[in-house]
Amino acid sequence: MRREIIVNSSMIETRVAVLEDGTLVEFLVDDPKNAGIAGNIYKGRVSKILPGMQAAFVDTGLAKDAFLYVRDIYEDLEEYERLLSPEDEESIGEEIQPRPKSSRRGTPSIEELLQEGQEVLVQVAREPMGTKGARITSHITLPGRYLVYMPTEQQIGVSRKIENEGERARLRQIVEEININNEGLIVRTAGVGKGKPELQADLEFLRSLWRKIKAKAETLSAPALVQKDLDLVFRVFRDLFTREVDRLVVDSTTEYERCLEHLETLAPELKPYLYLYTEDEPIFKSFGIDKELDRALRPKVWLRSGGHIVIEETEALVSIDVNTGKYIGKQDFEETVLKTNVEAAREIARQIRLRDLGGIIIIDFIDMARADHREQVYAELREALKPDRSPTNVLFLSELGLVEMTRKRAKQGLAKVLSQSCPACGGSGWVRSTPSIARQILREVEWRLLKKRLKRIKIRANPDLINWLKDEEAEVIEALQETYGGEIALISEDSLASGKYQLLEG
Repeated sequence: MRREIIVNSSMIETRVAVLEDGTLVEFLVDDPKNAGIAGNIYKGRVSKILPGMQAAFVDTGLAKDAFLYVRDIYEDLEEYERLLSPEDEESIGEEIQPRPKSSRRGTPSIEELLQEGQEVLVQVAREPMGTKGARITSHITLPGRYLVYMPTEQQIGVSRKIENEGERARLRQIVEEININNEGLIVRTAGVGKGKPELQADLEFLRSLWRKIKAKAETLSAPALVQKDLDLVFRVFRDLFTREVDRLVVDSTTEYERCLEHLETLAPELKPYLYLYTEDEPIFKSFGIDKELDRALRPKVWLRSGGHIVIEETEALVSIDVNTGKYIGKQDFEETVLKTNVEAAREIARQIRLRDLGGIIIIDFIDMARADHREQVYAELREALKPDRSPTNVLFLSELGLVEMTRKRAKQGLAKVLSQSCPACGGSGWVRSTPSIARQILREVEWRLLKKRLKRIKIRANPDLINWLKDEEAEVIEALQETYGGEIALISEDSLASGKYQLLEG
């Protein structure tokens, strides 16, 4: 399988696409104005205890209080106390009793562990979604290049995606040798083939980072941001760019140089796989990514055979329906159904990753009378989900063709990022959001100013879109004009529908 990472970096935003055999399977975006917070570490203050739910609301300084479950609180009170300033340690006194690490039974209640007004160090495990605030945890995890460091835990593990038992044993032995402080460590898939020096260096870096986080936390008063997660490009190097990637293509010279610097210290052996894109056509258009993103916002997805799947997202769950559509097959009906379901299983796995669907997912395959056919479709779905970086749990395929599965999601799905509720239909459908269209326009404007050295470019659009550009993107427009020396004119045009625009040169 050919695996490629495409990076589009501009003054407006940074976008990353992951392609497998030329097909888009994952999309990431780093919008400076709406940056994600998953992975950020905060010093928060408990604002409310919820005994009935065994949870607490924590003020972290975000728009909505974050949600902390009892199972996500430190099991070791002594370690927790070391994260607080001396004044905080005096305030909690002996009111909270620690739980022995050796026992996970008899979980203490939320009232025993926390009290209102108490300060806690937490990490965002899931972005705020809809009306819900962020989900947080006190079990801090710091991902490195080869290891995940868990300073509040003690277990050692190896990624389940490393299937070779000999390699798993080798890596575990190395980690046990370097883990003299009995800390929590997990070897990542990028650690395959690495020796003791590389793993030791990664661990020392993460230990140093944790010491800095603790020291900074002691100087801050809650609520406060203690540690912001890395920017998108650096996360790509940390999490995605491995020997399994055939090439990483970047369209910005500045970002390309920064990538080279990252590789020099992180993984010099990967430098031959880094490329600078220099063609005249925008990189996402050249690789067909923009078209794929547009298709990913539609509920219906056509299969090559002529069948199709329909994806519907609701507040509680995601439903996916499989239909034969135009495909009638050349043999008996059972073979037609099997072929459609197998193809659908592969496409469903791709759409789940691309759209970042999460929570409970119900898949309604076409009914299959034969048990071996159901097993074949079920196995195909599980195999297609293996490359997914988010944990999934797939239950059996029933006689009715139903599959229940769950998937962990830490951020907003693609539909939420790129679209909004349609004002024309009263909220029953979705259209591309105004911020998303505005960023698309500015990316095209920047590209034309850079490549064509234009003196003037006009943006004609619906008044709502023009007003958004004037009110929300004025600084970006000014920066584009100063950087490239061209004038950007905004022209309202009532005849253009919402979301439609024209770019006129000269």
